[in-house]
Amino acid sequence: MKFLIEYIGTIFKSLGSLWNGMRLTLYYFFHPKEIHTQQYPDNRDTLTLGERFRGEVVMPHDENNEHKCTGCTSCELACPNGTIKILYKNVVDETTGKKKKAIDEFVYHLGMCTFCNLCIIACPTDAIKMSHDFEHSTFDRKSLTKILNKPGSKLMKGVE
Repeated sequence: MKFLIEYIGTIFKSLGSLWNGMRLTLYYFFHPKEIHTQQYPDNRDTLTLGERFRGEVVMPHDENNEHKCTGCTSCELACPNGTIKILYKNVVDETTGKKKKAIDEFVYHLGMCTFCNLCIIACPTDAIKMSHDFEHSTFDRKSLTKILNKPGSKLMKGVE
């Protein structure tokens, strides 16, 4: 008998949950101006993304083609699935004459990225950021491998 009471109670609880969902659906049916759903791709010009939205990783450069990446590889180490690979070269510093590590290529595999943001958090100089770009459909996987540093770019003065 106890089983039957629990069974009927579960049915009424399920009907109550169904009614709550249907009530909200009916409310938005009769009040369409309060709907917050964005009609993508029709609204590409007015599309608003949240501030914390995570798109692809980018490396900002200033007007002098300088970046903040020192090649410390902390982002590469923080990445859980090897999305980032930093290739660097040793260059001679003009002021001290000592060999110094400088990035040659900052390789980012977008197709492998889980957008976890761990690389951004690990970067001590804030050299990389998450952009708001999210349209990456392609027929060729090779186009998802990106070199983030621009050709001929250098380290900003004062960043160590």
